[in-house]
Amino acid sequence: MHDLQTVKAPSMPRLAAASLAGTAIEFYDFFVYGTAAALVLGPLFFPTFSPLAGTLAAFATFGVGFVARPLGSVLFGHIGDRRGRRPVLVVSLLLTGASTVAVGCVPTYDQIGLTAPLALLVLRFLQGLGLGGEWGGAVLLTAEHAPAERRGLWSSFPQVGPAVGFVLANGVVLVLTATLTEAQFAQWGWRMPFWAAGVLAVLGLWLRSSLPESPRFLEIDDHARVPLVEVVRSHGRLVLLTAGALAVGYAIFYAVTTWSLSYATERLGVSRTVMLACIMAAVVVKGALTPVAALLGDRFGRRPLCLTGCAVAALWMLPMVALLATGEPLPMFFGILGALVAFVTMFGVIAAYLPELYEPRVRCTGAAVGYNLGGVLGGALTPIVATALAEHAGRVPWGVGAYLTGVALLSLGCFALLPETRPAPVVPEAQAEAAAG
Repeated sequence: MHDLQTVKAPSMPRLAAASLAGTAIEFYDFFVYGTAAALVLGPLFFPTFSPLAGTLAAFATFGVGFVARPLGSVLFGHIGDRRGRRPVLVVSLLLTGASTVAVGCVPTYDQIGLTAPLALLVLRFLQGLGLGGEWGGAVLLTAEHAPAERRGLWSSFPQVGPAVGFVLANGVVLVLTATLTEAQFAQWGWRMPFWAAGVLAVLGLWLRSSLPESPRFLEIDDHARVPLVEVVRSHGRLVLLTAGALAVGYAIFYAVTTWSLSYATERLGVSRTVMLACIMAAVVVKGALTPVAALLGDRFGRRPLCLTGCAVAALWMLPMVALLATGEPLPMFFGILGALVAFVTMFGVIAAYLPELYEPRVRCTGAAVGYNLGGVLGGALTPIVATALAEHAGRVPWGVGAYLTGVALLSLGCFALLPETRPAPVVPEAQAEAAAG
């Protein structure tokens, strides 16, 4: 067994802040690509396609990042379960940051032809590979340091990171689209958010350089030789259930943050600035509500929150697309906000829920693979499917709402089959004796 006495326990606020900052930076890298795909990558990298086909092709390269994420979770999960959670945080951040900066340097189709979209595809794959390892490392390092009765709360801070990363990514794009002409943005302005990722990656590495290893990892005597094999053999059903359960969260998030941006600007004629502002405002509320949902999970359990969020999502998807179709800022904002409230009701507790479902020796691999497979099911396909469904719809894309409702019902069924994991409340000794008497 590792010598636990040599490990100095960090303060939970400091650890949570470092985990939040790291996930924010990595998700900034991931989201800035999604925003660029919705706005400019189609014409620049797929100019021989029709506008619809170009958008679908750009979203296809977006989806490659999700396909890579489970592979990243296998690779980095192996490192996390064999070598520790901390190395995962450093290597995954380096990989995602470097590939994001490189996206901003790729010449367009007009400059190098077919090599341009192929380079974009490879770099997007590397982004996804790095992000596939990020979530598991950041969440486990926080969850395994946290006291059991507040594990949900402290684990939720890495879950706030995606909201911060999204606001950062879209805030930069919003400023650029508001200050540059369309020609300037298409020519060079879209590259600037990708270059900024290099500065953010250096900041993230500095924040994470002094984090200690997880005490739960250091307690493990017998590490799994091949964690993935053990996960598939002993927890295969659990991985599939968690992937199906999480699919709705990804579907909702990327429907309202990626597909809706393309739909509103291209089909409804809403300005980029207005639509980005609506989405960002709703994501800010979502980030603020994440710790609230986590506290409720500590109080009432993880599973009830997840079931509630799925049920609300299933009821809200059709009203959401109707509100989006108005093209008016306030209704669009409330449509997106309702969807993200359903999302955060589930995902506010997921950072505590998933690690609790797996034993420590394979926890990094099991939790990360289940989480990122959910991304393939819900996140990779949603912008593509929704764009295709909306193209042949009237003003209100009811097919998109029906598709999202179906995903929500699938996830509801998967959550219903998962057990509760919230640790039992600690009963003071005097109360326990009185109860026994």
